[in-house]
Amino acid sequence: MNWTLEVVPVPVTDMDRAKEFYAERCGFVVDLDDEVAPGVRIVQATPPGSRCSIALLSGMPPMPGTTPMAPGSLHGLQLCVTDIEAARIALVETGVDVSPVMRVGAAGWEEGKGGTWNSFLSFRDPDGNGWIVQEAPSDLSER
Repeated sequence: MNWTLEVVPVPVTDMDRAKEFYAERCGFVVDLDDEVAPGVRIVQATPPGSRCSIALLSGMPPMPGTTPMAPGSLHGLQLCVTDIEAARIALVETGVDVSPVMRVGAAGWEEGKGGTWNSFLSFRDPDGNGWIVQEAPSDLSER
């Protein structure tokens, strides 16, 4: 049996603002925008080329045995691209506040592109949820 990661919940305060950010600024494809129960809205969006989506949640009660996440508390999700500089330009052009391209060096994080698998940038959504983008040497389907 395969266990595939297909949807990651992202806690947000303003669903319309979050939907606009991920769809219009980050280029995610909106797959679903539905009120699944009274007061419970889900917007599911998928990064271009990804098999895993995010689910922006509003009014969703936590599953029994889980702890609800506060908006802005999700950090460290990582997207991969094959051209970190082009990805940065695309985000900046749509108004996303993006870090410079960084690499891990001898003294820690240093500004500038690194070698294979060692080029990163970061950004936050309007609620403060933090994302990392890493440059990969090729598309996932080719690795």
